[in-house]
Amino acid sequence: MGYSLIRLLMGIRAFTLKLSLQVKLILSFVFVILIPVILFSWYTLNEESAKAMEELTKNNENVLAVEKINIENNIELMGWTGQLALSNREMNNYLQIEQTQSAAYVLHIKKDVVNNFQYFLFNNPRIANVRLFTDNLYVNEIWPVILQESRIRDKSWHDDVMKQSGLPWWEIQESVVLTGLPSEPSPSEPFMTYLQEFKYADNRAHNGILEISMKLSDFFTQTFSSVQDGNSQLIVAARNGQVYSLKTSPLFKQHSAEQLMNRVKLTSNTNYETVQFEVGGQSYLAFQIYIPSVDVHLVNMVSLADTMEGINHSRIRYLVLISLLVAFLVVLSYFMQAFILRRLKVLRESMQQVRSGNFNVELPPMTGSDEVGELGFHYRELILKINELIQDQAARQAAGKEAELKALKNQIDSHFLYNTLENVKMLAEIEGQYLISDIMTSLGGMMRYSMEWKQDHVMLSDEIKQVQHYISVMNIRYDGRLDLRLSIAQECLTQESLKMSLQPVVENAIKHGMSRMHSSDGNLVVAISAAKRGRACVIEITDSGCGIPEEMLGLLNQMLRMEESAYQDTRQLVVRKDNQDSNGIGLRNVDQRLVMSYGPEYGIQIESQEGSYTRIIMTLPYRVMGGGVDIDD
Repeated sequence: MGYSLIRLLMGIRAFTLKLSLQVKLILSFVFVILIPVILFSWYTLNEESAKAMEELTKNNENVLAVEKINIENNIELMGWTGQLALSNREMNNYLQIEQTQSAAYVLHIKKDVVNNFQYFLFNNPRIANVRLFTDNLYVNEIWPVILQESRIRDKSWHDDVMKQSGLPWWEIQESVVLTGLPSEPSPSEPFMTYLQEFKYADNRAHNGILEISMKLSDFFTQTFSSVQDGNSQLIVAARNGQVYSLKTSPLFKQHSAEQLMNRVKLTSNTNYETVQFEVGGQSYLAFQIYIPSVDVHLVNMVSLADTMEGINHSRIRYLVLISLLVAFLVVLSYFMQAFILRRLKVLRESMQQVRSGNFNVELPPMTGSDEVGELGFHYRELILKINELIQDQAARQAAGKEAELKALKNQIDSHFLYNTLENVKMLAEIEGQYLISDIMTSLGGMMRYSMEWKQDHVMLSDEIKQVQHYISVMNIRYDGRLDLRLSIAQECLTQESLKMSLQPVVENAIKHGMSRMHSSDGNLVVAISAAKRGRACVIEITDSGCGIPEEMLGLLNQMLRMEESAYQDTRQLVVRKDNQDSNGIGLRNVDQRLVMSYGPEYGIQIESQEGSYTRIIMTLPYRVMGGGVDIDD
């Protein structure tokens, strides 16, 4: 009996060693009580959540229904006002006159007929404005009611109204002000306008457009009312995507109405539709309805923060109960887990030794084919790899010493070149070849400046000196046709600049300026100016070359900040189109160096006028370095 029990226990142990650690832990909890508790909690919480959401949906659909009724009433009011306005016989006669009228007749229209129109305005305070725009040139404007249609022909909605053939057109306008006169509505808020074309007596020829305006806060009364609770707010979405709502609503403290509406897909369904989404970790519920008569979407945006908080309280209660049960299970499963985690303890002790610096630790063999056994195998391989990397690092240090010796040798070689140039210079002076002597001086200065790279930042005066040397050397090639003109503010001489950032720009100017020269004397003027502007130093490099076509100029400015893949594709297209290497690769490199060093707000920009000039504007943060060099010496 005892022997059989031992064999059974050994079989169980062998079986558990084959199971994954995750399976062992799950079995120790799930089979006891967690599965039934979780199922019960899930069912109860779902019932409570569904009940809360059902009540929330019903209340907010009622809010939409009330606002829809208000909108329909305002539509009817503005339509009724429009019918009264177009049914005035005297007004229609005046709008359809075919010759210039006397001042007495115009005064009669203003005093009697227009006053009746204004009665419409003051009879109902929600109507903000009633205006008739006519294209009849014989009609005199009588403010604020009768106006010439030429005042609104540039409005975006004018053509839409004309396409309606006399049917109403509704438009939300940010302002209906035309002149700013006191008689016009205040432009402080948008308006809902009723627009309708009216015709001559033959009902064929166009006579004008009727406009009736109502403040948006009067048209959508519930939307702009603060009586709603802080967890919901009505939002109006116009046909152009513009969003209107009460901006001071507590609902928009964390996220604006535009941010919330970006997550709602608007439809043309006239029935209620509901969308639930999250923004910044906060849940929202959007109830929407489409109102085709005015072509707007009405959305009731609801924050689920309080509702979810109530649900979370219920979850906490159940979690407390589950935690008590789990605590009881921990005691029961302690011995089982101690057996499972025993090998992990061995690994932990070994890792502690490695952390203290002992990489020669001996890891005992790990039995079993589960995750712990596989972890022990890979850990052993990791220790071996670390020791291998330590040996590689020692070899690299030795290689570094050798590289330092090579660098020292290169330095000796560069000094040999400098000394050789000095010898050539002295020979040229002895022979009276002063031009060659000057060239050797400039060339030596350029080599010394470019090869002795001790730091990335230098003073602007050093960069200018390098450009002067470069121009001197290039003038040999172009027979003195290069003219360098400097206009450097005194405070910019010690301006911090990236080393070798100015010469590539000048080199680019000479390359493209001399290749397509347009001046009569064949000379190219390169002007460099630098001045402090606010907290920045602006450097301008201008050449008198042939300039850049406008379409190519815009493309070159875009290529400066393009992603690498897009830049390479665009560069190939430019090279094929122009059959030249005028793709701004040198300028792009300079711009990228400036952006990496100072930030995206700094860099270069290209300006040009075809047939006149090309200007490179380099913007740097104003920073002064110590020391100084006279750029004219």
